[in-house]
Amino acid sequence: MHQIRIPAALMRGGTSKGLFFRGDALPGDAAVRDRVLLRAIGSPDPYRRHIDGLGGATSSTSKVVIVSRSARPDCDVDYLFGAVAIDAPVVDWSGSCGNLVAAVGPFAIEEGLVEAREGITVVRIWQANTAKRIVAHVPTRGGAPLVSGDCRMDGVPFPGAEIRVEFFDPGGAGGGALLPTGRTIDRLRVAGVGEIEASLVDAGNPTVFVRAADIGLTATEQAPAIDGDANLLARLEAIRAAGAVAMGLAATAADATATRPATPKIAFVAPPASYETSTGSTLGADDIDVAARILSMGRLHHAFTGTGSVAAAVAAALPGTVVAAVKRDTPPGEPIRIGHPAGRLEVGATVVQRGDRWVAEKAIMRRTARRLMEGSVLVPAEVLI
Repeated sequence: MHQIRIPAALMRGGTSKGLFFRGDALPGDAAVRDRVLLRAIGSPDPYRRHIDGLGGATSSTSKVVIVSRSARPDCDVDYLFGAVAIDAPVVDWSGSCGNLVAAVGPFAIEEGLVEAREGITVVRIWQANTAKRIVAHVPTRGGAPLVSGDCRMDGVPFPGAEIRVEFFDPGGAGGGALLPTGRTIDRLRVAGVGEIEASLVDAGNPTVFVRAADIGLTATEQAPAIDGDANLLARLEAIRAAGAVAMGLAATAADATATRPATPKIAFVAPPASYETSTGSTLGADDIDVAARILSMGRLHHAFTGTGSVAAAVAAALPGTVVAAVKRDTPPGEPIRIGHPAGRLEVGATVVQRGDRWVAEKAIMRRTARRLMEGSVLVPAEVLI
């Protein structure tokens, strides 16, 4: 059979990259669409290399984004995100990507979905997975997004133009409450692990936070120490799956593992400590407010997920969470500095108490983004059958 050509762009946003499509370029049937996207990425690949597709064979690069004009009066575009499993035929649409959202604004401008303004173009984004509003402030000149700048991100080798991203009302991104159980601390009973304290926070994406010390870690580890330990990964997945059930996101732990590998995320945190980053430089304890590591699609993230950093900043502002317990004492309203494998990132969150419940009003982060390639993705026509 011949191949079909689908217009697409390869975009980097923050510390992630993925294939971006306009909504009107893909099949309307969801099952056919998913088959097309899996084949474009090159999944499932039992060799975990994405040899026959455009994926990068990591959770940070096995991603797809669909951008469409929004029918909402308060938004310009709809942003739908899919996390593509590497060795399984699964596109997980359950959550968002906070890194790639930084590329949604530039993509929308370059595709003519949003008119560029000289200086800063404000792109109002409807995050379709989580039903939340996001606003990206994209530096533009001459009708196009700026690429060059002095904004540096640990985890990205080159500087770029700073894009400010604002997440409005990020709580309840998984469809429930900011604290799905109503508590800042839960005791999870985990098969093969026992009982463990966790903070189940739904902001940006649902996230399970545990103390690193409770699982025999320090939150200063690098990927080889985590990804090379099959028993540890199994324990972390068991905790994540138990958290998913407690948050009402899955009926059983087995269901969470099989059908929604992307969310909730699991992160482990510890007090600030000095450690060697993935580039070999030393990050001092005074340079961060909390040491943290987060897993994405069953592997340690090489930096920190964008939505995970939103959840971490919100959790840090909630008295009684495991994040608040281990972080450095910082003034209210100040951004939190998260120490991750590649360095650090800053994210701010505004959290207020209304009556007997906590509300996350807004989170802010700064990212860079760039279009890497444009043209057509080719996939065998048989995927349409």
